[in-house]
Order: sequence, then C-alpha cells, then structure tokens
Amino acid sequence: MPELRSHLDPQLARPRRGRSSRLARSLRAVREVLRLGTRVALSALVLWCLAPAILAQPPRAAVQKATLDVVTDRDAYPFGAIVGLAAKVTIEDGWHLQSHTPSLEYLIPTVLSVELPEGWELDPTTDIDYPPDKLWQSSFEAEPLAVYEGTILIRARLRAPPASAAGTDQVTEVSLPVQLEYQACDDRVCLQPTTADAVVPLVLGRDGAPQYQELFEAGSAPESGAATAAARRGGTTLVAAILLGVVGGLILNLMPCVLPVLSIKVFGLVREAGAARSAVTRAALAIAAGILFSFWTLAALAAGARAAGELVGWGIQFQNPGFVAFLAIVLLFFALNLWGLFEIPLPAALANRLGTTAGHSGPAGHFAAGLFATLMATPCSAPFLGTAVGFALSQPAWATFAVFTAVGLGMALPYLVLAIAPGALAILPRPGAWMDTLKKAMGFLLVGTVVWLLYVLGAQIAPERLAFVEGALLALALFAWLRGQARSGPSRALAAAGVVACAAATLLLAATAARGAAGYARGTPSLLTWTPFDESRAVELAAGGELVFIDVTADWCATCKVIERVVLETEEVAALFERHGVVAMRADWTNRDDQISQFLAGFGRYAIPFYVLYRPGQEPHVFGELLTRSAVIEVVEGAAARVAARAR
Repeated sequence: MPELRSHLDPQLARPRRGRSSRLARSLRAVREVLRLGTRVALSALVLWCLAPAILAQPPRAAVQKATLDVVTDRDAYPFGAIVGLAAKVTIEDGWHLQSHTPSLEYLIPTVLSVELPEGWELDPTTDIDYPPDKLWQSSFEAEPLAVYEGTILIRARLRAPPASAAGTDQVTEVSLPVQLEYQACDDRVCLQPTTADAVVPLVLGRDGAPQYQELFEAGSAPESGAATAAARRGGTTLVAAILLGVVGGLILNLMPCVLPVLSIKVFGLVREAGAARSAVTRAALAIAAGILFSFWTLAALAAGARAAGELVGWGIQFQNPGFVAFLAIVLLFFALNLWGLFEIPLPAALANRLGTTAGHSGPAGHFAAGLFATLMATPCSAPFLGTAVGFALSQPAWATFAVFTAVGLGMALPYLVLAIAPGALAILPRPGAWMDTLKKAMGFLLVGTVVWLLYVLGAQIAPERLAFVEGALLALALFAWLRGQARSGPSRALAAAGVVACAAATLLLAATAARGAAGYARGTPSLLTWTPFDESRAVELAAGGELVFIDVTADWCATCKVIERVVLETEEVAALFERHGVVAMRADWTNRDDQISQFLAGFGRYAIPFYVLYRPGQEPHVFGELLTRSAVIEVVEGAAARVAARAR
C-alpha cells in the first residue's frame, strides 16, 4: 500500500495543478473581458452624457468669398408698379463663382432668389437677368468653365400687388429678403456651396423718385429676356425725352389718325382767313390750348391710373368698345354737320359769349377741335413718340406731365406759329364758293374714319352685336336728317329724341358687349405664319438657337396696319423668314391684355407698334416704331449669320 500510494501521489498531483492553471487562465480572461467591457461602457456613458453639449455647438461657418448689396430703382412705388432690383455681387480676388448656367452638370449654379410677400409676382425664368459669364481654364478640366469674376450685377423685375390685393391703400413699408446661392472656387479647390443674404426695404403706396439709375441704364449690365424697364429705355434722359416728344408731337399732325380731324381744323382756319388778324390769332391759340389741355388731361389720367396700380399705355382707351363707339358717334355728327344735314344752334346769349358768329366757330369751337384732334391722335405712334411716351409713363407724375406737355407743344406748334404770324394764312385761297364743295368732301373723310372705327369694333364685339351698332348709327343719321327737314317744333323735338335714343343705343350695345381676351378672328390671309404671343416660349426658342420675331399690334393702331401691309406681309420678308426659320409671333393688343402690357413695360414701352427680335446668345433687338423692310432684313440676316457661325 505505501508503495502504491507513493507511486500514485505524483500522478494525482499533476492533474490537480493542470486544472488549477486552466481555471486561473479562464478567470484572467473573464477579468480582461470585464475590464474591457467596463471601459467600453464607461466610454459610451461619457459620450452619451456629452452628446447634448457637442450637438449644441454651432456648425462651422462656411467661408464667404462674395458679398451681396441690393438696391431698388426708386425710393417708393405706387401699388401695382414694376419694382427694379439691382444685386451687386463683389467676388474676392483670386476666386470665382460658377455661372448661372454652369459648363458641367456637377457644378453649383449661381442663383438669385427673392422671398416675396403675398400678392407680389416674379418669374425667375424671365424676370431675373444674369450677366454674361467668362470662360476660365481650370487645372482639372480640359474644357474652359463658365464663371463670374470681379464684380457682377444681377437685375430682377418684380410686380407689386395692386391696392386691392395688398389689402390696404395706405403707404406701407415692405422688406424683401434677397438671397444669393453660389459656390466659390479658385485654381485648386472648390468650397462648399453657401449663401449671401440681404434685405431690401422699400415704400409702397406712393410714387417715388428714381435712384441708382446708373445701375439700371443700358451698359451697366447685359440684357436678356424681359429686362428691367430702365435698362430697356437705353438711358433716355428727361431732356432727351422732352426733345423727342416735341418732334414726335409735330409729326403726329401728319399721321393717318389725325388727318381727318386736321381737315376740319384747316377748314376752320381758312374761314378765318378773311377775318381780322386778331381773329386768326385767337383761333390758332384756341386750337393750341385745346391740344395742350387734352394732353394734360391724359397725363393726369395716366398718373392717377398708375398710382392706383393700373397698367397704362398710349392709346389704350381704344381697347374700350364704348369709347370707340363714342368716337364713331361724334365723327358721324361732324360729317352730317359738314353736309348741312345736322346742326345744333346755340342760344344767342351763349353764342355771343363764346364768340360764335355766322360762318365762324369761335374760340370754343376751335378749342373743341384741338381736344378732339388729340383723342384721334392717340392710336397713332409717330417716330420718336414711342420712346418719349415710354419714358414718361415710367417716371414720377411731374416728369410725365413734362413729357406730355412737350408732345402737346409739338402737335400745337403749327398753330402757335400761326398765332405769332397770322399773315401766313395769306398763302391759302380766299374764302369763297369753293369752300362749300371742300366742306362736303371733308365729310366723306370723316365717314371713312367712322368705317375704320367700326372695323376696330369688329375685333372687340360679336358680329351680330356689331350689326346692331351699325344699324343704330344709320338710324341716328336718319333722325338727324329728319330733324333738319322738320318745320314744326314737335317734329323737330321728336327727331331730336330719336337722335339721342340711337346714340344711347349705340353706346349701350358697344359698352355692354362681352369680349373674349383674344377678340374675334378676322381670317385675313397672310404671307407669314403667325403664332400666338408667348414670351416664355420666345425665350425658350431663342435659347434653343431659333430666331423669334414679335409684333405687338392692334386693330385700332392705324400705323400698325400700314406697316403690316407694306413691310411685314410682303414676299421679300416672308422669304427671309422662311429662309432663316424665323418664328413669327403676334401679340394682339386690340383688347386689354395685361400680359402684353407687362411685356411692353419690360422693354420700357407703353405704345405700339412695337417690334422685337429674340436672338440666340444675344440680347433682343428692338426695332424703331416705323419699321422698314431694310431694317428687318439687315437685323435678321446678321442674327442668322451669327447663329450659323456658332453652329460651326
């Protein structure tokens, strides 16, 4: 037994030590795991406790490489006015911003945005004008990149709400937040995109004075799409507008709208040729006073309408069928009077007070002739007149009055000269029997004008209603003739009542007519294929490489119709447009159309005719009011050659 025990003890002892060592190693491993777990848990606990403090730290500010300053073109605006913004972006030396239309898709474009209050309008595709970019060669791209460098000017055109939409007619202060989103790069690195912000305060509810005009005049920045009105005016100054107004007003006397009424004035002056020089002077001054008074009235109406947020323009009263019908009635009365079929004798006391004698109109008649001549002049646009009126209608009220006074002085200039030198009438034939024949011939001129006014009405009211208007005018002429033939008082009174009833029926039929925005189609054959006006479509086509010619016209614009026939609707121009794929667009302003009015205002124009050619890669070309075939051919050929060169 002892031997066996002594033999077994070493064997038994070794296994015990092995089990102990394995157990110790296991315990040490468990302790390491626990220690590591404790460290991880403590670290997680610390991070969890510190997380709110870490997250509360402000993010790292983006590096700014451009500053933004924004101003407006006026210090106050009436409700409904166009508000011009000029955003001046100053870029740090050695850096550039990506263009608004970057060369590569992954680059961030430069974008200007305006946070608009309720009721304000801004179309980012047409109302924000970005400057031309520059080509810059980078070290990481083979092709040059389109970028902005130095100082650039971005202009925007907003429309303030009318007083009804603004909810108040009181003067209020408005703040417009403006933001520029951009990405700045140098020749080694591009920074993360960031924004620059500015707030523009402005006063709404009254007409203010121009400011910062150097930023809104042509040449201060490029033009594209519908640029701001100030830029489209081409830097016209008040002095230049006044001079253009005088010349344009003088030429108005020769326009087809005024010639029929001008014949009445000439006839009246011829009748005065045999009178004393003082009578000639009074007649000429009365006509000039009537012209000036009517232009002052038009200026007051334009300023008042603009202050109320309404769109204004030269000749837009002809968009009202009631006004057109009123002119037709007055001209018909004049024609009947010249034919000796209608006359309203004034009471003797009133005739003596007004200076009216047998065979002579007196100052009141001449004054009325001046008034009516101005009314008939408004649908015509003489050379230089469109630029002057466009400037006037975009300026404060005092400037509007100044330019309209200049136009009135120009139109009245022949009569003012006659008032100074009444002896000039000596070149006219002496009054005699021939005047009766001339008087009746002039009546036909006035009836021809009535026919033209009915043509205008044909695009404004339904054909069946137009037939009733024509019937009422015919009945009016019949009753006027019957009144002249009647011998008894009751018969004359009955005929006079018929005249009044027919005149009222004519006005009522025209004024209450329901009109469509596009008017009534005439189906006139045309050499050109005209498409309806769409400004955004024109911009899109030009951006795609096509030429787009836009004609803004109206049936009441006699100048427009003449130019359409002798310039546009000719085989020469039609072949030119077909050869170069020119898209012809027509904007019909016969009836009120705010979209067309805003389009004209975007170019600083408020009168028609108006012609513009949209060209790829260039600013639109605005033609003069009196378009010529040579001008159309020259501009279209030049633009087409540029497009072809770019394509190569």
